[in-house]
Amino acid sequence: MANLSATDTDIPAAPSRRRLAYYSRRVLLPLAALYLIIILGMMFIETWLVYPIPPMSWGDWHPTNFKFEDVHFASADGTKLHGWLVAHPNPVSAILYCHGNGENVALDGQFIADLSKSLQASVFVFDYRGYGNSEGSPNEAGCIADGTAAQEWLANEMQIDKSRIIIWGRSLGSGVATALAAQNGARALILESAFPSMPDVAAQHYPWLPVRWIMKNRYDSISRIKSYQGFVFQCHGTNDTLIPIELAKKLHEAIPGTKQWHEYTGGHNDAFPPSYYRQLADRLAAIP
Repeated sequence: MANLSATDTDIPAAPSRRRLAYYSRRVLLPLAALYLIIILGMMFIETWLVYPIPPMSWGDWHPTNFKFEDVHFASADGTKLHGWLVAHPNPVSAILYCHGNGENVALDGQFIADLSKSLQASVFVFDYRGYGNSEGSPNEAGCIADGTAAQEWLANEMQIDKSRIIIWGRSLGSGVATALAAQNGARALILESAFPSMPDVAAQHYPWLPVRWIMKNRYDSISRIKSYQGFVFQCHGTNDTLIPIELAKKLHEAIPGTKQWHEYTGGHNDAFPPSYYRQLADRLAAIP
């Protein structure tokens, strides 16, 4: 048997503390600094990511195929806001529509007109601060305050209590609509492509970022919905990749009052099937 000496085996020595410190300075610290820079960068552009305001060139600002009233009103802090009212000659309900983050009243005009006709309702759609012809810059508190101002304007216009208004929210607007229903009451709450909270959505797209710690715009609907005891009609597409349907179901489970779930085969921006509106019309007609 061969005689193995220390020189024959050449066993590498364990790295010294000095060597570990060297690698930490040369590798780990630069990586940590880069990660911090990325986090700070994402925090800087959060407003742009949450509120991708469409340019004014998008949408038809002078439609001729339906009648609407140009509405100018103000939020609680004095921010001047703008919206469109599509009034029904014999309305059975009043609907406040809170649109998504990539929309404005001109993009939603035809939809609102169709909604007014199919549900026999007067429908008011408004632009959050910074959107369309509304002044200011968007943020969560501001957009919710704008929604409250819109709800109060519509209540005064229809001469009803604001708690008798049906509040309809889509995508980002679902967060605004849920906050309004929880704070001000609503005859019914309609949620399309909704989420439990904005950090829940962000965590799906940026799992490598601590979004639950750093996001300012939270729209914590899953907490707010617990303060609303009225009827909720919720609809979501099974192929929604922006807000996965599992998140919508999480919110639905937290609804304390009477609720109805409707899902369809489609993505986040796909049109809802006619069956959705038929079910919705029948359900709303049964609400006192």
